[in-house]
Amino acid sequence: MKILISKIVLSAFLLLTSVSTAMSQTDSVALSAQADTTVVDTAALSNVADGDATLADEMEADEQMSFHQSLKKKFVEGNAGFMSLVALTLVLGLAFCIERIIYLTLSDINAKKFMQDVEKLIEAHDYDGAKQLCRDTRGPVASICYQGILHISEPLDAIERSITSYGNVQIANLEKGCSWITMFIAIAPSLGFLGTVIGMVMSFDQIQNAGDINPTIVASGMKVALITTIFGIIVAVILQLFYNYILSKIEHLTSQMEESAVSLMDILSKVKS
Repeated sequence: MKILISKIVLSAFLLLTSVSTAMSQTDSVALSAQADTTVVDTAALSNVADGDATLADEMEADEQMSFHQSLKKKFVEGNAGFMSLVALTLVLGLAFCIERIIYLTLSDINAKKFMQDVEKLIEAHDYDGAKQLCRDTRGPVASICYQGILHISEPLDAIERSITSYGNVQIANLEKGCSWITMFIAIAPSLGFLGTVIGMVMSFDQIQNAGDINPTIVASGMKVALITTIFGIIVAVILQLFYNYILSKIEHLTSQMEESAVSLMDILSKVKS
């Protein structure tokens, strides 16, 4: 009986010892795995932190980049050949716009005050003084008044025809160069669309050469296409704004010419009656 009890006690002790050993080993493995997970998590967090720091640095660099530098960067990315054509269109279009704006601005005068001075001279029969005043005054209003006073000895119908004919010449001078501006407005987006088509062709060529559809290959060509299109549209919008301003100036001067012509005919009819 004692031997049986001793065997049972020994078996229980051995069982407890083995269980304790197994639990210790399990805990050690769990602690090791937890430590490894902690190391991995720490490494992952470190990588994420490094990535966030890099992204923050890039964003800060982009914010610090000036508008001129950003524009230059996009210009280079959009293929310098096509972008140069778009830039040349902008420069030439702006040159014509600036020339027209300067000409129209110098042609604008205070028409009402000028016509009052002309009326005083004509009523005083100082025709030479009226002609001299018209010659010394710039703009189409003074030119048509000079043309009317020059034919003051002729009948009113002849004077009116002369003023009308010369007025058409002055309107043509005001609109000179506007056809070139409209041409550049049409060319700019067309060049942008041409760059788009060629950029897409480049993408397909690169895909064909690579033998696989790689997003990086497709993105490079499409980026060129989109940038050229954007710049072409921007150039067209800029030139269109200047062109509309020029048209408004031409309409204003044309209205001044018509009012002044009517006023001059009234003045001459009073003098000749």
